[in-house]
Parts: sequence; structure tokens; C-alpha cells
Amino acid sequence: MESAPVPGAGQATAVQAHTVHPPRRGGGGAQARPGQRRAARYGRPAPLLCVDALAPAVTFALVVPVAWPWLLMAVQAVAQVLLFARRGLYRMRLSPSVLSDLPALLGLTLLQWYVTMEVLDVWAPQQGFGWAVLAYGAGTQTALTCVGRAAVYRARRRAAVRRPQSTLVVGQGAPARQVAAALYDHPAYGLRPVGLVAAPAAGDEQRVTGADAVPLPVLASYQEVGRAVVQNSVRHAVFTAPPEATPDGAALFTLLAGHGCRVWLITGPGAVAAPPAGGRPDHLWGFTAQPLRDGTDRPLGHGVKRAMDAVLAAVGLVVAAPVMAACALAVRLSDGPGVIFRQERVGRHGRPFVLLKFRTLRPADVQESATRWNVASDGRLSRVGRMLRRTSLDELPQLWNVLRGDMSMVGPRPERPFFVAQFSRAHPGYQARHRMPVGITGLAQVNGLRGDTSIEERARFDNHYIETWSLWQDACVLARTAGSLFRLGGS
Repeated sequence: MESAPVPGAGQATAVQAHTVHPPRRGGGGAQARPGQRRAARYGRPAPLLCVDALAPAVTFALVVPVAWPWLLMAVQAVAQVLLFARRGLYRMRLSPSVLSDLPALLGLTLLQWYVTMEVLDVWAPQQGFGWAVLAYGAGTQTALTCVGRAAVYRARRRAAVRRPQSTLVVGQGAPARQVAAALYDHPAYGLRPVGLVAAPAAGDEQRVTGADAVPLPVLASYQEVGRAVVQNSVRHAVFTAPPEATPDGAALFTLLAGHGCRVWLITGPGAVAAPPAGGRPDHLWGFTAQPLRDGTDRPLGHGVKRAMDAVLAAVGLVVAAPVMAACALAVRLSDGPGVIFRQERVGRHGRPFVLLKFRTLRPADVQESATRWNVASDGRLSRVGRMLRRTSLDELPQLWNVLRGDMSMVGPRPERPFFVAQFSRAHPGYQARHRMPVGITGLAQVNGLRGDTSIEERARFDNHYIETWSLWQDACVLARTAGSLFRLGGS
């Protein structure tokens, strides 16, 4: 690959010609499987959650004139965390600051104490308190929260310097070089550039002088970016212009987000950008910074989806146990030992897992199992195997995959690694299917796209499902799937 000079922000010196390697320690240096997501360091909310939950308990012990039940204090702690989450106080930022958090912290804490005062005045007057206690308590709780958050932010900055994470800079010309230089010169952001996506514009002579001019590899193609993400365990990507204004920006964004990278838009003065998430400004050494999301970054919604999957899978395994026992017995009597068929499939963010099904035929060898596309018309199918496939009863063991967390009840159908590689090359939108957990059923399947049908159309339906996902849509797909079982539409 070519190398583009990325100078720093200090005084000019001679260029040092050395190659950039990913950090040797921490999240940025370990080799990861393709698409394997790792939580970005600044994105882990657990320390802030602990600080925000402890602050009310300590405040009540110091301020409230009467002893409150532990249950009430627990409710207060949960209420504070939920209010802060709603306000966006746990969203990842490049330059977190307690002073910028302070207005939101104080306002929400005052609201919490006021509601508590009114509720106690109605339901437990003997434990009530007045305005003076409210002001003192809210002020003390806000101060404790600020002190705790300041300690967390400081620890994160130190950890970022020690273990930076590999980052790609996407952009052309001076803006891209300036952003990369800022990241090099200020390691507290925890983002270490390991490549420039797209070469500088032809004839662009503008340079940013610095103390450490470092040549970065230039990634000029979609395939090079994919390889660099895997080989360097890239965890962040920085766009210096909106994806829609960047050559192949939409495809790059989908690729990077699909590999679990946190994607940022970093723009200079005068650039037009959407308001920051939660209305709270963020910056990277004077550049305006905001996260870019692909519509699947909804932790609360996906947490509810996962809980719903676990409940439905557990209930399904119990209810379907007699049917599964009958299927297993039929397979054993018809086709001999080896009732369960195991096959490697590709799940969310490219992670492989072992899918379970009732065996409907025995492949000649491992190669056939991995590369044979469709066996619906195979003469080796027994009457039992054909019946299981037509009724989709062969897929009942996948409820265990759902319970384990390998799959969801609803999502793009998982495919074998051989075909994932093949279809990803032939159909640009295919790889984007892996932004969401794979499922037992999906929008493509309930529209008749199963078996030997168009891969392009399947990918189109799967990506539409991901981009418009909701719990109600999942319920609709499950209802349509249940209806299709009576039409014997398996394959």
C-alpha cells in the first residue's frame, strides 16, 4: 500500500519514515476474527452507572433527617440512572467533561428530589421533608455525582494513553491529515490512526507540519479497508466529511459499522452537520465531533429483543418437547443414529457458531455439507426427512441456539461461511445483513424467499428489516411465520 505523510501539530522537523503498526497492548492490538465486535473503551457505561447509583444512597445517609427504607433508596438510584440514560449522559463522547454534564446532572437531580418530596408528602407524611432538605440533598447528590464522574473520566484518559485503539481516517486532503495529526499528538483520545481511506487529492500541496510526520498506509479500495479492519483490529473510524459526501462513503460506513467499529464524523469550522446526539456538544481537539449510527445502535431495544428471545425460546422448548421427542425418534428409526445435525453458520458481525437441526439426510462428507447449496430435491432424503423439511420441524432445535444467544427468533437467516464469502463478493448489500442477530425466521422468509430463491432479493429484504426494525415488526414476522407453517412451505 502507498503511504501518505501525516504530520503532527507542532514545529516542523524531518519526516521519520517508519511504518505504523497497531498498538501491542489493549483492544487495538489483539487480532480479532473478521467482524468481531469489542466494546470501545469509552463506550463502557458500567463505571458511570455505579457512580450514579451510589450517589443517591450516600446522599440519603448524609442528608435525610429520617431513615428511609432500603427499597426506597434503591428506587431512587434506579430512577437516577434511568433519567440520566434518557438524557444521553451515558453516550460515548471523545471529550467528556463534568462541567458540560453539570446542567443536566443538576436539573435531573432536582427533578428527582422534587418528585420524591411530593410522593412522600402524599403517601408517607412522617418521612417527608421540606424545601431546605430538597435543596441541600440535590446539591450534595450532584456534587457527589460530579466527583465520581470526574474520577471515571480521568481513569479513562489514562487508560486511553496506555492502550490506544486502532483507528481509520476516512477522507481526502488537508482535513484528513489534520485530524490524523491531532490524534497522534493527543493520545488521551485513545484513537491511534493506522490508515487513511482514500488517497489525498491530486496536486494537493497543503501540509500540516509537526514534530512526528508519520507515513500512514493509504487504503484505496473496499477490499483493502476490509482487510485492514481485520488485520489491525480496528475499533474506530473517523470520517472527515459526511458519508454521503464521501466517495463510496455509504458502502464504507456499512462495512465499518458491520465490523463493529464506532464511526465518528469529525469536521472543521464552518462545516454543516446535524446537531449532536442529546444536544450535548463534543469535540476532538477543536474539531466538531459526533457519532454516526447505522440505526442498529439501540441498546435498550436490543436488550428487550434479547429478553423476548430468551423467554420465547425457553417456553418454546418446553411446549415443543413432545414434538421434538417424536421427531428425534422418527429420525432415529428411519435414518439411524445421529439425530442432530450440526453445521457452522455465520452470525452477527461475522461471528461463527454451530447451528442445530434435526438431520434430514447424511452428507457424503464435510465438503459437501459446507458447499452444497440446496438438498430439497436430493434423492437421499427419506420420507421422514422430507416431511421434517416441508413442515420446518427440522429447525426446532434452533430454539436452543436462540436460548444460548447465537441467534434471535427473528432476523436474517444465517448462512455457511463458504456462501457468505461468495455472496458478499457478488452482492454488495449481503455483508450488511450481519449488522443484526441472525434468526430462525425473517422478513425475507415470510415473503417466500427461502430455499433456491434470489440472494439479491433476500439481502434487500434483510437490510430493509434491519433499517426499519421494531419489536412490533418482530411480532408481525412471527405471526406470519406461524401462519405459513400450516401451508407446509418449508424447504
